[in-house]
Amino acid sequence: MSEILELEDLVRRIPRGALLAVPPDYGGVAMAATRALIAAGIGGLRLLAVPTSGLQADLLIGAGALARIEAAGVTLGEFGSAPRFTAAVRDGTVAIADSTCPAIHAALQAAEKGVPFMPLRGVIGSDLLAVRDDWKVIGNPFAEADSILLLPAIRPDVALFHAPYADRSGNLWIGRRRELVVMAHAARTTLVTVERIVEEDLLASEASAAGVLPALYVSALAEAPRGAWPLGLVEHYPVDAEHMCRYVGLARSADGFARYLAEVLPRRPDAA
Repeated sequence: MSEILELEDLVRRIPRGALLAVPPDYGGVAMAATRALIAAGIGGLRLLAVPTSGLQADLLIGAGALARIEAAGVTLGEFGSAPRFTAAVRDGTVAIADSTCPAIHAALQAAEKGVPFMPLRGVIGSDLLAVRDDWKVIGNPFAEADSILLLPAIRPDVALFHAPYADRSGNLWIGRRRELVVMAHAARTTLVTVERIVEEDLLASEASAAGVLPALYVSALAEAPRGAWPLGLVEHYPVDAEHMCRYVGLARSADGFARYLAEVLPRRPDAA
């Protein structure tokens, strides 16, 4: 059984300096947990976007919680560029490892399978090889005059995401978001927030079990209604476009970002 915790206790399971794997903005982002993480002052984090990130990465960067990010991209999509990420790139305040979607997924699959690396072909010939000295091109041992790229396995310390619901045992409904399965398999610890906890056993029928991540791969979870807000959760609620537009306007400056954080962060119990 997975532990069921309060949100603040859940984020305290994320140690300072952890390699933290998170899904893209459309894939179930634990935004309530992210705000609680910032409020708790947990920093030095290394973020792995699987394979991209947006508002979550921008908040963590702006709050000074990230030391490094590996991603195929950081963007707010239709709302424009991610302002705090853009500033960090310009100022060099966060280490950035450029990657691609297939490379990140492949490296996680290596950790999932317990092997030290995963081969990949498509990146060969790109400029990425000039900036990723941890990626190795070797000769294909099964074919002459052929090359293959080897990617070292990525094993996150923590996978963090948000899902629609879980049962009391910690079995988690994720539906079509199969990349969350790979994240949970690859990570040492998987922490999840959910819209609600249901009383039924989600593994009791074939119909529900097909979209479930078993509790075996879920270390702990917390109930957090609308926990992806202001991002959306597919088939549950849409992106809060008005809020996102306001965020972009404020976060263009450090002072505006600080005002935004003051508005959205949960108050600490000892705060006046």
